[in-house]
Amino acid sequence: MQLQLDGKRALVTGSSSGLGEETARVLAAEGASVVVHGRDEARTAAVAEAIRAAGGTAATAVGDLGTDAGADAVAAAALADGPIDILVNNVGTYDMSLDWSTATPEHWAALYNTNVLSGVRMIQRLVPGMRERGWGRVIQVSSVTGELPQTSQPHYAAANAARTNLAKSLARELRHTGVTSNAIVAGGILVPSVKKMLTDLGRRNGWGDTWDEIAANENTPFAANDVGRTGEPREYADLITFLASPLANYITGSALRIDGGW
Repeated sequence: MQLQLDGKRALVTGSSSGLGEETARVLAAEGASVVVHGRDEARTAAVAEAIRAAGGTAATAVGDLGTDAGADAVAAAALADGPIDILVNNVGTYDMSLDWSTATPEHWAALYNTNVLSGVRMIQRLVPGMRERGWGRVIQVSSVTGELPQTSQPHYAAANAARTNLAKSLARELRHTGVTSNAIVAGGILVPSVKKMLTDLGRRNGWGDTWDEIAANENTPFAANDVGRTGEPREYADLITFLASPLANYITGSALRIDGGW
């Protein structure tokens, strides 16, 4: 399928690794010019160089979106070579060790700042230009925990509920402008950090020693779903890229679950 992304420019926040990196690679492969964002200059540059080596177009923007000054710097770098048509708010963090008894108000505030306000900062800096030009895409990367919260990580679940509702509220604000706003509601994503966690968990629980052995047994109550495995980054990146394309003109205000039927 031709996604008609030639000539579009996309900023993917948190794209120096993990899902953000995969999303930037897929967008570039479909013809978009991408801006790779991260806090580590060397890692960010390495992803952009790999995209260029594969025939894509990529620039970099380095900065901490947890502050207004950092968001200003990232927006300025992203806009240096032209307007941004597609904003993928992917930056996020989590800590599975925290629960109601250990997550302090400071933990709640810090996580909300990173997982929610970082996206708000970039929306406020980049979406007005999209509105003026009459076309744009804003995509929030949220989590199924915002709809199906567990006893652990209550602050993470609450932040993801906010991320999803942010996307829906923004869609109402942008009605009739040509700019759409959606969220993907993600289940497990097999990025390197998650693969390592599952490998360690599998060895402790006797699922096997190698990743292939553990992967065959990982669909436990810890990560149960109807498909029977954790989602690959590319499966998420493909959906994000479709939502970013002109083919998704009629989709806005949606929270699309991609979780293997969790």
